[in-house]
Amino acid sequence: MIEPCRGDHGGHPDRPHALREYALLADGERGILVGPDGGIAWMCFPRWDSSAVFPGLIGGAGGYTIAPPERFVWGGYYEPGSLIWRSRWVTTEATIECREALALPSRHDRAVLLRRVVAVSGTATLEVTLDLRGDYGERPPRELRKRDDGAWSATLGDTRVCWTGAEDAVARAAGDGGQALGLRLELAEGEHHDYVLVLDGSGEAEPPAAERAWEQVASEWRRRVPEMPCTVAPRDARHACAVLTGLTSATGAMVAAATTSLPEHARQGRSYDYRYAWIRDQCYAGEAAARAGPLALMDDAVRFISARLLEDGPRMRPAYTTTGAEVPDPRRLNLPGYPGGTDIVGNHANAQFQLDAFGEALLLFAAAARHDHLDGDGWRAAHAAVDAITTRWNESGSDAGIWELDPDDWTHSRLICVAGLRAIARSAPRGRPAEDWLELAQRVLADTATHATHHSGRWQRSRRDQRLDAALLLAPVRGALSHEDERSTATLAAVAAELTEDGFCYRFRPDDQPLGKAEGAFLLCGFWMCLAYVQQGDRLSASRWFERNRSACGPPGMLAEEYDVRQRQLRGNLPQAFVHALLLECAAAQYELVA
Repeated sequence: MIEPCRGDHGGHPDRPHALREYALLADGERGILVGPDGGIAWMCFPRWDSSAVFPGLIGGAGGYTIAPPERFVWGGYYEPGSLIWRSRWVTTEATIECREALALPSRHDRAVLLRRVVAVSGTATLEVTLDLRGDYGERPPRELRKRDDGAWSATLGDTRVCWTGAEDAVARAAGDGGQALGLRLELAEGEHHDYVLVLDGSGEAEPPAAERAWEQVASEWRRRVPEMPCTVAPRDARHACAVLTGLTSATGAMVAAATTSLPEHARQGRSYDYRYAWIRDQCYAGEAAARAGPLALMDDAVRFISARLLEDGPRMRPAYTTTGAEVPDPRRLNLPGYPGGTDIVGNHANAQFQLDAFGEALLLFAAAARHDHLDGDGWRAAHAAVDAITTRWNESGSDAGIWELDPDDWTHSRLICVAGLRAIARSAPRGRPAEDWLELAQRVLADTATHATHHSGRWQRSRRDQRLDAALLLAPVRGALSHEDERSTATLAAVAAELTEDGFCYRFRPDDQPLGKAEGAFLLCGFWMCLAYVQQGDRLSASRWFERNRSACGPPGMLAEEYDVRQRQLRGNLPQAFVHALLLECAAAQYELVA
């Protein structure tokens, strides 16, 4: 039974949730965050970096909620190997699930959000509201009307909207000239009801049949995410693969995260827009996919990064939009932001040079070549990356590095270039140019060792910065030098002693404060510790680091960039792709160690 809902709907959501409670729905072209209250807290359309149509996460107006009106206990889970999420609410009278997904296959100009409410036990009562906005909540829909077939339609800028399943919804004023739709749904035990929301930029918004759409999306996820038996944690490895797949566009580009402006440290101005494709991050995903597969994610990474290198060569940007366009400059929106954060869109990395991206690209291409997946364009891109390293590795003070800081001669960047040159030389035919690449690698390593070896025997951050950096763990892991080299073992020992706390690792000490005061632990660094111990053959230490860091999530299993060890909270944008990539790689690497 469906009844009009008389409650108050729409407007600004006043209580955002802890990041660990949000689930991700994604179809490669855009993503959605679903909160424990059944609310869609975030969605951009048509693409990841477009303006949000559900901007509640950072304080914008509008939303789409399906939830029980009475007290409930929340839970949820993903269907295995997919981003099909089931919100689950237990009330005093019933157990209710809402099956939710973005339909697949997807188009860049069309999004289909499927939501199926199921009365698992007892009589289910839910309130359903839809308040759709454009331009981060600033633009209400036009031409909202109920069609003769009972579906609701509207226009949002150039986008056509259609919502089915809500024939008995009632429209009411929602502020700013907008209108929200609301209704109350009741289902007997065992019954289900479908809602289908379509956003279409091509001028057509006809919805698919719900049953057929559900069959297709389940089939697509089965096709895209394999079982992964050759990992130590197949369930989490598959989940990581699903997350990375959901973040990867048809262009091959993988966004670094689905969100913008979520704070890494409350009220410290460290809120960034990560809805773009970082070269380094996607190389991590591709290298992980190569180790666990090969998986389609590896080929996607090779395709996108090859195109960027062939187009831009030594001027390759650290990040691009998913279409390969330039990332816009940062700007502020007129929104309150997520508590402790801001409302920034765009990213200042668009003006940076990051040397390590070229080394990471070579590592990716070498991994693809080992699987015989590197085509002619890939090899031409590899040559372009080598040429870029040749001309730019010794530019003094130009490299922003992995952490995107003030330019310096960052040791990590140079050592990753060494590793990339050696890896691609091993995959290339014997003779020149492979010999030249190995000679260049040796020259870069010798110069770096001369100027960036700390007096204690470990690596230091740069020739001018003697501090320790967890990124230096990657030098032996990626093959710049042996894991038995004294600098490798000294660096691992120093990181373990100076940059770790309670099983988590920090990237470096930005000041004299205790660890955790200036910023959270970096989950990426924790997984690097796992890989370092795998390389050392220390199964117990590797397992400890893997288990500790993969547990730093909530029920949906989403991992952010940082983790507040004291408060056990996620920090930064969500989900962070490179963290899931390293989880996947660690799961495969540990299997190799024990197999």
